Amino acid sequence: MAIKLDEARELVARANRIIANEGVLDAFGHVTMRHPADPQRYLMSRSRAPELVQPEDILEFTLNSQPVKHTDMRLYGERVIHGAIYQARPEVNAVCHHHAPSILPFCISGTELKPVYHLGATLGEKVPFWDSRDEFGDTTLIVAKPEEGASLARALGPNWIVLMRRHGATVAGVTLEELTFRTIYTARNAALQIQAHTLGHVSPLNPAETRLAGEYNLRPGPVARAWEYWNVRLDKVENVWRLQKPKTRAPKKSQAKRKTSRRR
Repeated sequence: MAIKLDEARELVARANRIIANEGVLDAFGHVTMRHPADPQRYLMSRSRAPELVQPEDILEFTLNSQPVKHTDMRLYGERVIHGAIYQARPEVNAVCHHHAPSILPFCISGTELKPVYHLGATLGEKVPFWDSRDEFGDTTLIVAKPEEGASLARALGPNWIVLMRRHGATVAGVTLEELTFRTIYTARNAALQIQAHTLGHVSPLNPAETRLAGEYNLRPGPVARAWEYWNVRLDKVENVWRLQKPKTRAPKKSQAKRKTSRRR
């Protein structure tokens, strides 16, 4: 059943904050969702740190990554990543681009990222690499041009995560909740793979295990269980933040003013 646009905005905002709260996103990166009623559009926040994104920040974009309505708000420079993937993959309804510390060593070294435990199976059987130098030579490493976004989408192909050399990763999902699940657990899989290397031999899942475990963990039940868990963790953090936020107090009257008041 299709959800309403206001609900979709709330979901996109929460997904940004959840993935940030779980340590995958920081001041940079972004999460988007295909428009619930118009597949030729997607929803994305104005440019701000993911941990701060609220529903009112969420704007509508065409698949060419142009805002549907004119806005003076600052926009993310790398939104073409999302639009290009939505154009190339009709079954994809959510995308996350991030620079998680556990993922970056693979992007820097070129070491293959493999599923090393059952929840890491959401990586899929193959994690391709994309190197901007191959087609575009020396750049800022920011994926801001339509042709760069299209190139990245081609590298992703039919897979669910693509590593970007010297940059980060882009993850896709059929639903926003699935995307959140895959984004968080693939980052944790990367951390575990690095830790396992320090002990010696790494024994990854084989292709059959990857397929079976991936399908099992992406069933509605496990995804809903994790989504609920992350939402509660986010609520706890945000409630504490609100409680600790300094309250604005009215300035105290000066001694002279207090004396004048008493005379009156």
